[in-house]
Amino acid sequence: MALIYVIEDDEDINELLTYNFRKEGFEVKSFPNGKVAFEHIKQDKPDAVVLDLMMPEIDGLEFCKLVRSDKELQHTPLIMLTAKSTEIDKIVGLELGADDYVTKPFSFRELLARVKAVIRRSKSYHFPTAKPSYTFGDLKIIPEKFEVKIGEKNVNLTITQFKLLLALVNAEGRVLSRDYILENVWKWDKDIYDRTIDVHIKKLRELLGEYGKCIKTVRGIGYKWECD
Repeated sequence: MALIYVIEDDEDINELLTYNFRKEGFEVKSFPNGKVAFEHIKQDKPDAVVLDLMMPEIDGLEFCKLVRSDKELQHTPLIMLTAKSTEIDKIVGLELGADDYVTKPFSFRELLARVKAVIRRSKSYHFPTAKPSYTFGDLKIIPEKFEVKIGEKNVNLTITQFKLLLALVNAEGRVLSRDYILENVWKWDKDIYDRTIDVHIKKLRELLGEYGKCIKTVRGIGYKWECD
């Protein structure tokens, strides 16, 4: 049984989510803020976290930063649930490591579908690769170990970032369309937030440092990997 963390300071929404997720067969632990949740997350290692953005103590953005910077927790699926719906808020949330973003008022069926999607994606660690490892200068990618290094330094990627990188590298210079990336990396049956891919590409470039320039944008089509 998958464990879901619900982190929401609004008691009514917290209770509603807890009730509905349990009704769908999930184990649920609920918390009023990120501070309390973070005190338990290493022990529980939930399969997914649904959290509000605006909370006391530790808010949703700070919680994302804490999780993504912790080696034991960095691959935990995170879904932001918040009343903020402006594009900049969504981009900030995704850049800090949220896997998805759902705005209030929301449909529980939609939220449920997205939670199931991120859990499914997080469990599929094995990504089809043409080679056991890839080397580009000091950059080394080892799929079986879920490892990316630049020299001796480990590059910590989320599961989505890692799969996105492998998809680009595996294509060996071919352009990957947005539709292809959505189908093969996100594996979602419906359209997701329009800027999600762009935000993940931007973050991946930052994490790869000088090798971020190997990810080329092909305007109007998608992206490709081209490393001299």
